[in-house]
Amino acid sequence: MEEPPYLPNPPASRSYFNRFTKQDFFPSQSFQTLSSYKLAVSQTLPRLRNRLAARSTDSTELTTLKAHSENPMHRCLTWWDLTWLAFGSVVGSGIFVITGQEAHDHAGPAISLSYAVSGLSALLSVFCYAEFAVEIPAAGGSFSYLRVELGDFLAFVAAGNILLEAVVGAAGLGWWISNLTPFFPYGTEGVFQAAAVVYWSYTGFDMVATMAEETKNPSRDIPIGLVGSMSVITVVYCLMALALTMMVKYTEIDVNAAYSVAFDRIGMNWAKYVVSICALKGMTTNLLVGSMGQARYTTQIARAHMIPPWFALVHPKTGTPINATLLVTIISCGVAFFSSLDVLSSVLSFSTLFIFMLMAVALLVRRYYVKDVTPKNEMGKFIACLFVIIGSSIGVTALWNSNSRGWIGYMAAGLFWFVGTLGMMLLPKQRVPKVWGVPLVPWLPSFSIGMNLFLIGSLGREAFFRFFICSAVMLLYYLFVGLHATYDLAYQDRQESKLGDGKGNDNQVTAS
Repeated sequence: MEEPPYLPNPPASRSYFNRFTKQDFFPSQSFQTLSSYKLAVSQTLPRLRNRLAARSTDSTELTTLKAHSENPMHRCLTWWDLTWLAFGSVVGSGIFVITGQEAHDHAGPAISLSYAVSGLSALLSVFCYAEFAVEIPAAGGSFSYLRVELGDFLAFVAAGNILLEAVVGAAGLGWWISNLTPFFPYGTEGVFQAAAVVYWSYTGFDMVATMAEETKNPSRDIPIGLVGSMSVITVVYCLMALALTMMVKYTEIDVNAAYSVAFDRIGMNWAKYVVSICALKGMTTNLLVGSMGQARYTTQIARAHMIPPWFALVHPKTGTPINATLLVTIISCGVAFFSSLDVLSSVLSFSTLFIFMLMAVALLVRRYYVKDVTPKNEMGKFIACLFVIIGSSIGVTALWNSNSRGWIGYMAAGLFWFVGTLGMMLLPKQRVPKVWGVPLVPWLPSFSIGMNLFLIGSLGREAFFRFFICSAVMLLYYLFVGLHATYDLAYQDRQESKLGDGKGNDNQVTAS
């Protein structure tokens, strides 16, 4: 079935900002009148079933939905640009603030190991993101990828040198033998609990994947930019965390300004100003790149009509989504102003780990399942293996959080995980990456699922409550707004396709 052509120029003569009618924000049939909305709400259950079963396609994400932006984004980024965008989006407030807090409260000197664990988990997710960004180089990042593989519903529910100098100086001062002892003051539990929270310090690399639509050569530039930058960032983070705990005893770390106060205490007064300036610069670039990436997410979400399509518009001169950028920037400033750091860090870490887990699941689905192609018996085997992988990962997490340290339970859960992954490996793959793909499938994404779930389980009860409250609010929005807007859009696209094929006499069209 031929997709509607991409519209390179806006069909309307209005200027970019002169669009404030109801049709610009809520063009869907369900929102035209109060009666039509009441009718839509009365059909919530059948529409929800339809959306749960619906899957987008690569061509829809890459071609059809772009028409809602009216103008194309400019392709101007290379792997060098993406590498530094990754640094700018990842290295920010997390490393400068969260490190001191978690070293003081949970991990002690072993905070460097916490960063290593989180870095490994993040790197596994980077591989998954890279393959999707190469295969589906759209602006939406994980939103587009999850829509293609897991459907609308799950897609919705889905920012130095001076520190190295300090390490060298500390080695000659002698007092760092004492600051690293004891290395595990809170035990291994504290290491993993800190790893789950400091994961926030790695968030932001997915912003680079959202820039795929503006990348000159996505198949080459995105894997290099993502994997290369995250590997270096992981090493830098571990060294920075180690340097902090070598300079100051973990019990004496200032949780509000860890690095600045640490330099001040060891007599390097000049260094604390340099660190403060670097931290401020890092946070600023983190905010700027974060706004860029989140705006691309928002653009694709608006293209799918989950939020008003007014936010999907791309400016004809700048080639950027100005409306979406303003939206996410204003909301982010408001949330930051009225929220505390501990609340933000736990919620964001939980949400990020959950989304990255879904990305690994989506990658497995993409490799092993193709609608109307995969035999039912093979699909059943795949679902069974996936269930075993997720279930055994949850089992390990539950055992760890129950303070059970007997090896029998872990061996049993690990064996189930191994059997589930091995069984999936023996199934025939239904899709092979065209250009670049994640190596060692299904082992690498399966391990990513396990690590993400384990870190989620280490966050604590408050993080779960906060995540579920936020999810409940988003679910209500989806049921009363997003569901009906996306249903109408799918209905409209199917009807237009039928008309284009000469089949426009059908009295009823079912959205898919």
